Amino acid sequence: MRISSRRLGVYAVALAFAIVVNFILPRLMPGSPVDAMVAQLGPRATPAAVEAIKARFGAVDQPMLWQFADYLKGLVTLDLGVSVKYYPQTVVQVLGRSTLWTIFLVTTAIIFSLCVGVVLGAVSAWRRGGRFDTIVSPLSVIMISVPPVIVALTALFVFAVSLRWFPVGYAYDPNLDPAFNFTFAGSVFAHAILPVLTLSPFLIGEFQTTMRSSMISVLGEDYVTMGRAKGLSHRSVMFGYGARNAMLPVLTNLALMLGAVFGGSIVTEIVFNYPGLGLTLYTASIARDYPVIQGQLLLMTLATLGANFLVDIIYGLVDPRLREAA
Repeated sequence: MRISSRRLGVYAVALAFAIVVNFILPRLMPGSPVDAMVAQLGPRATPAAVEAIKARFGAVDQPMLWQFADYLKGLVTLDLGVSVKYYPQTVVQVLGRSTLWTIFLVTTAIIFSLCVGVVLGAVSAWRRGGRFDTIVSPLSVIMISVPPVIVALTALFVFAVSLRWFPVGYAYDPNLDPAFNFTFAGSVFAHAILPVLTLSPFLIGEFQTTMRSSMISVLGEDYVTMGRAKGLSHRSVMFGYGARNAMLPVLTNLALMLGAVFGGSIVTEIVFNYPGLGLTLYTASIARDYPVIQGQLLLMTLATLGANFLVDIIYGLVDPRLREAA
């Protein structure tokens, strides 16, 4: 599949802009990582210790242009620096640990929401105007409109604190040692239920709305009429002929929603104290941990751009008109 040079240029400009913004934003925040680290030491912050910290993180006192040059050098060499909050761990170590939990949480929520939303959207389109559609479609709009923080806090209070059906937070029971066994896996699953269900309403609403709209357009195509004329069952026509061909806009919407998904995961992880990228970004922001903030924002940007690039390739492979335009 060939991608046009203009399209590649758009991705390159977007990445360059993200790199510059990623460098500038943390430095607009009040305070500095050195001040935060000295505050962590407390009474142990002797003059010698303060000087050692300044020497280790001296880049914050250099001119902005020098800092940016060091920042670019670190990106090229994959050296994102050392974390202030989790010193002496590197940024790669901190983000590597957090990324696994966020990938697990977000992927589970997306797969679950995609399955539910696509089915609801397909059935709503097939029975548009009926009782099912009049209930599900407005409900989807409501789910899209409710902020994730409200869903997270409500789920935490009702199902974890009041009813005590689920754990109140973290990724697994702190009394367990991570291991490949059913006990640890069961704990991970139990702790992930509420965070996943918190992320899902917005995704389900988006998938249902997009799928319904796309499915209505597809149902008017000749091949769907032919499937009905063949005497195939409603389920075969609905999913085999209709839903399968209405999925592309849903995939596009997923790529466009990745930023919102990451934003929702940040709130969810903070509320449930889930040790993913969201909680890491929150703690790093409080500690003025510039290296971790920059590394994580860049990682999220690359994930979003990569998803959109992948969708461009998939669209080009499926739709010959886009392939010829490229």
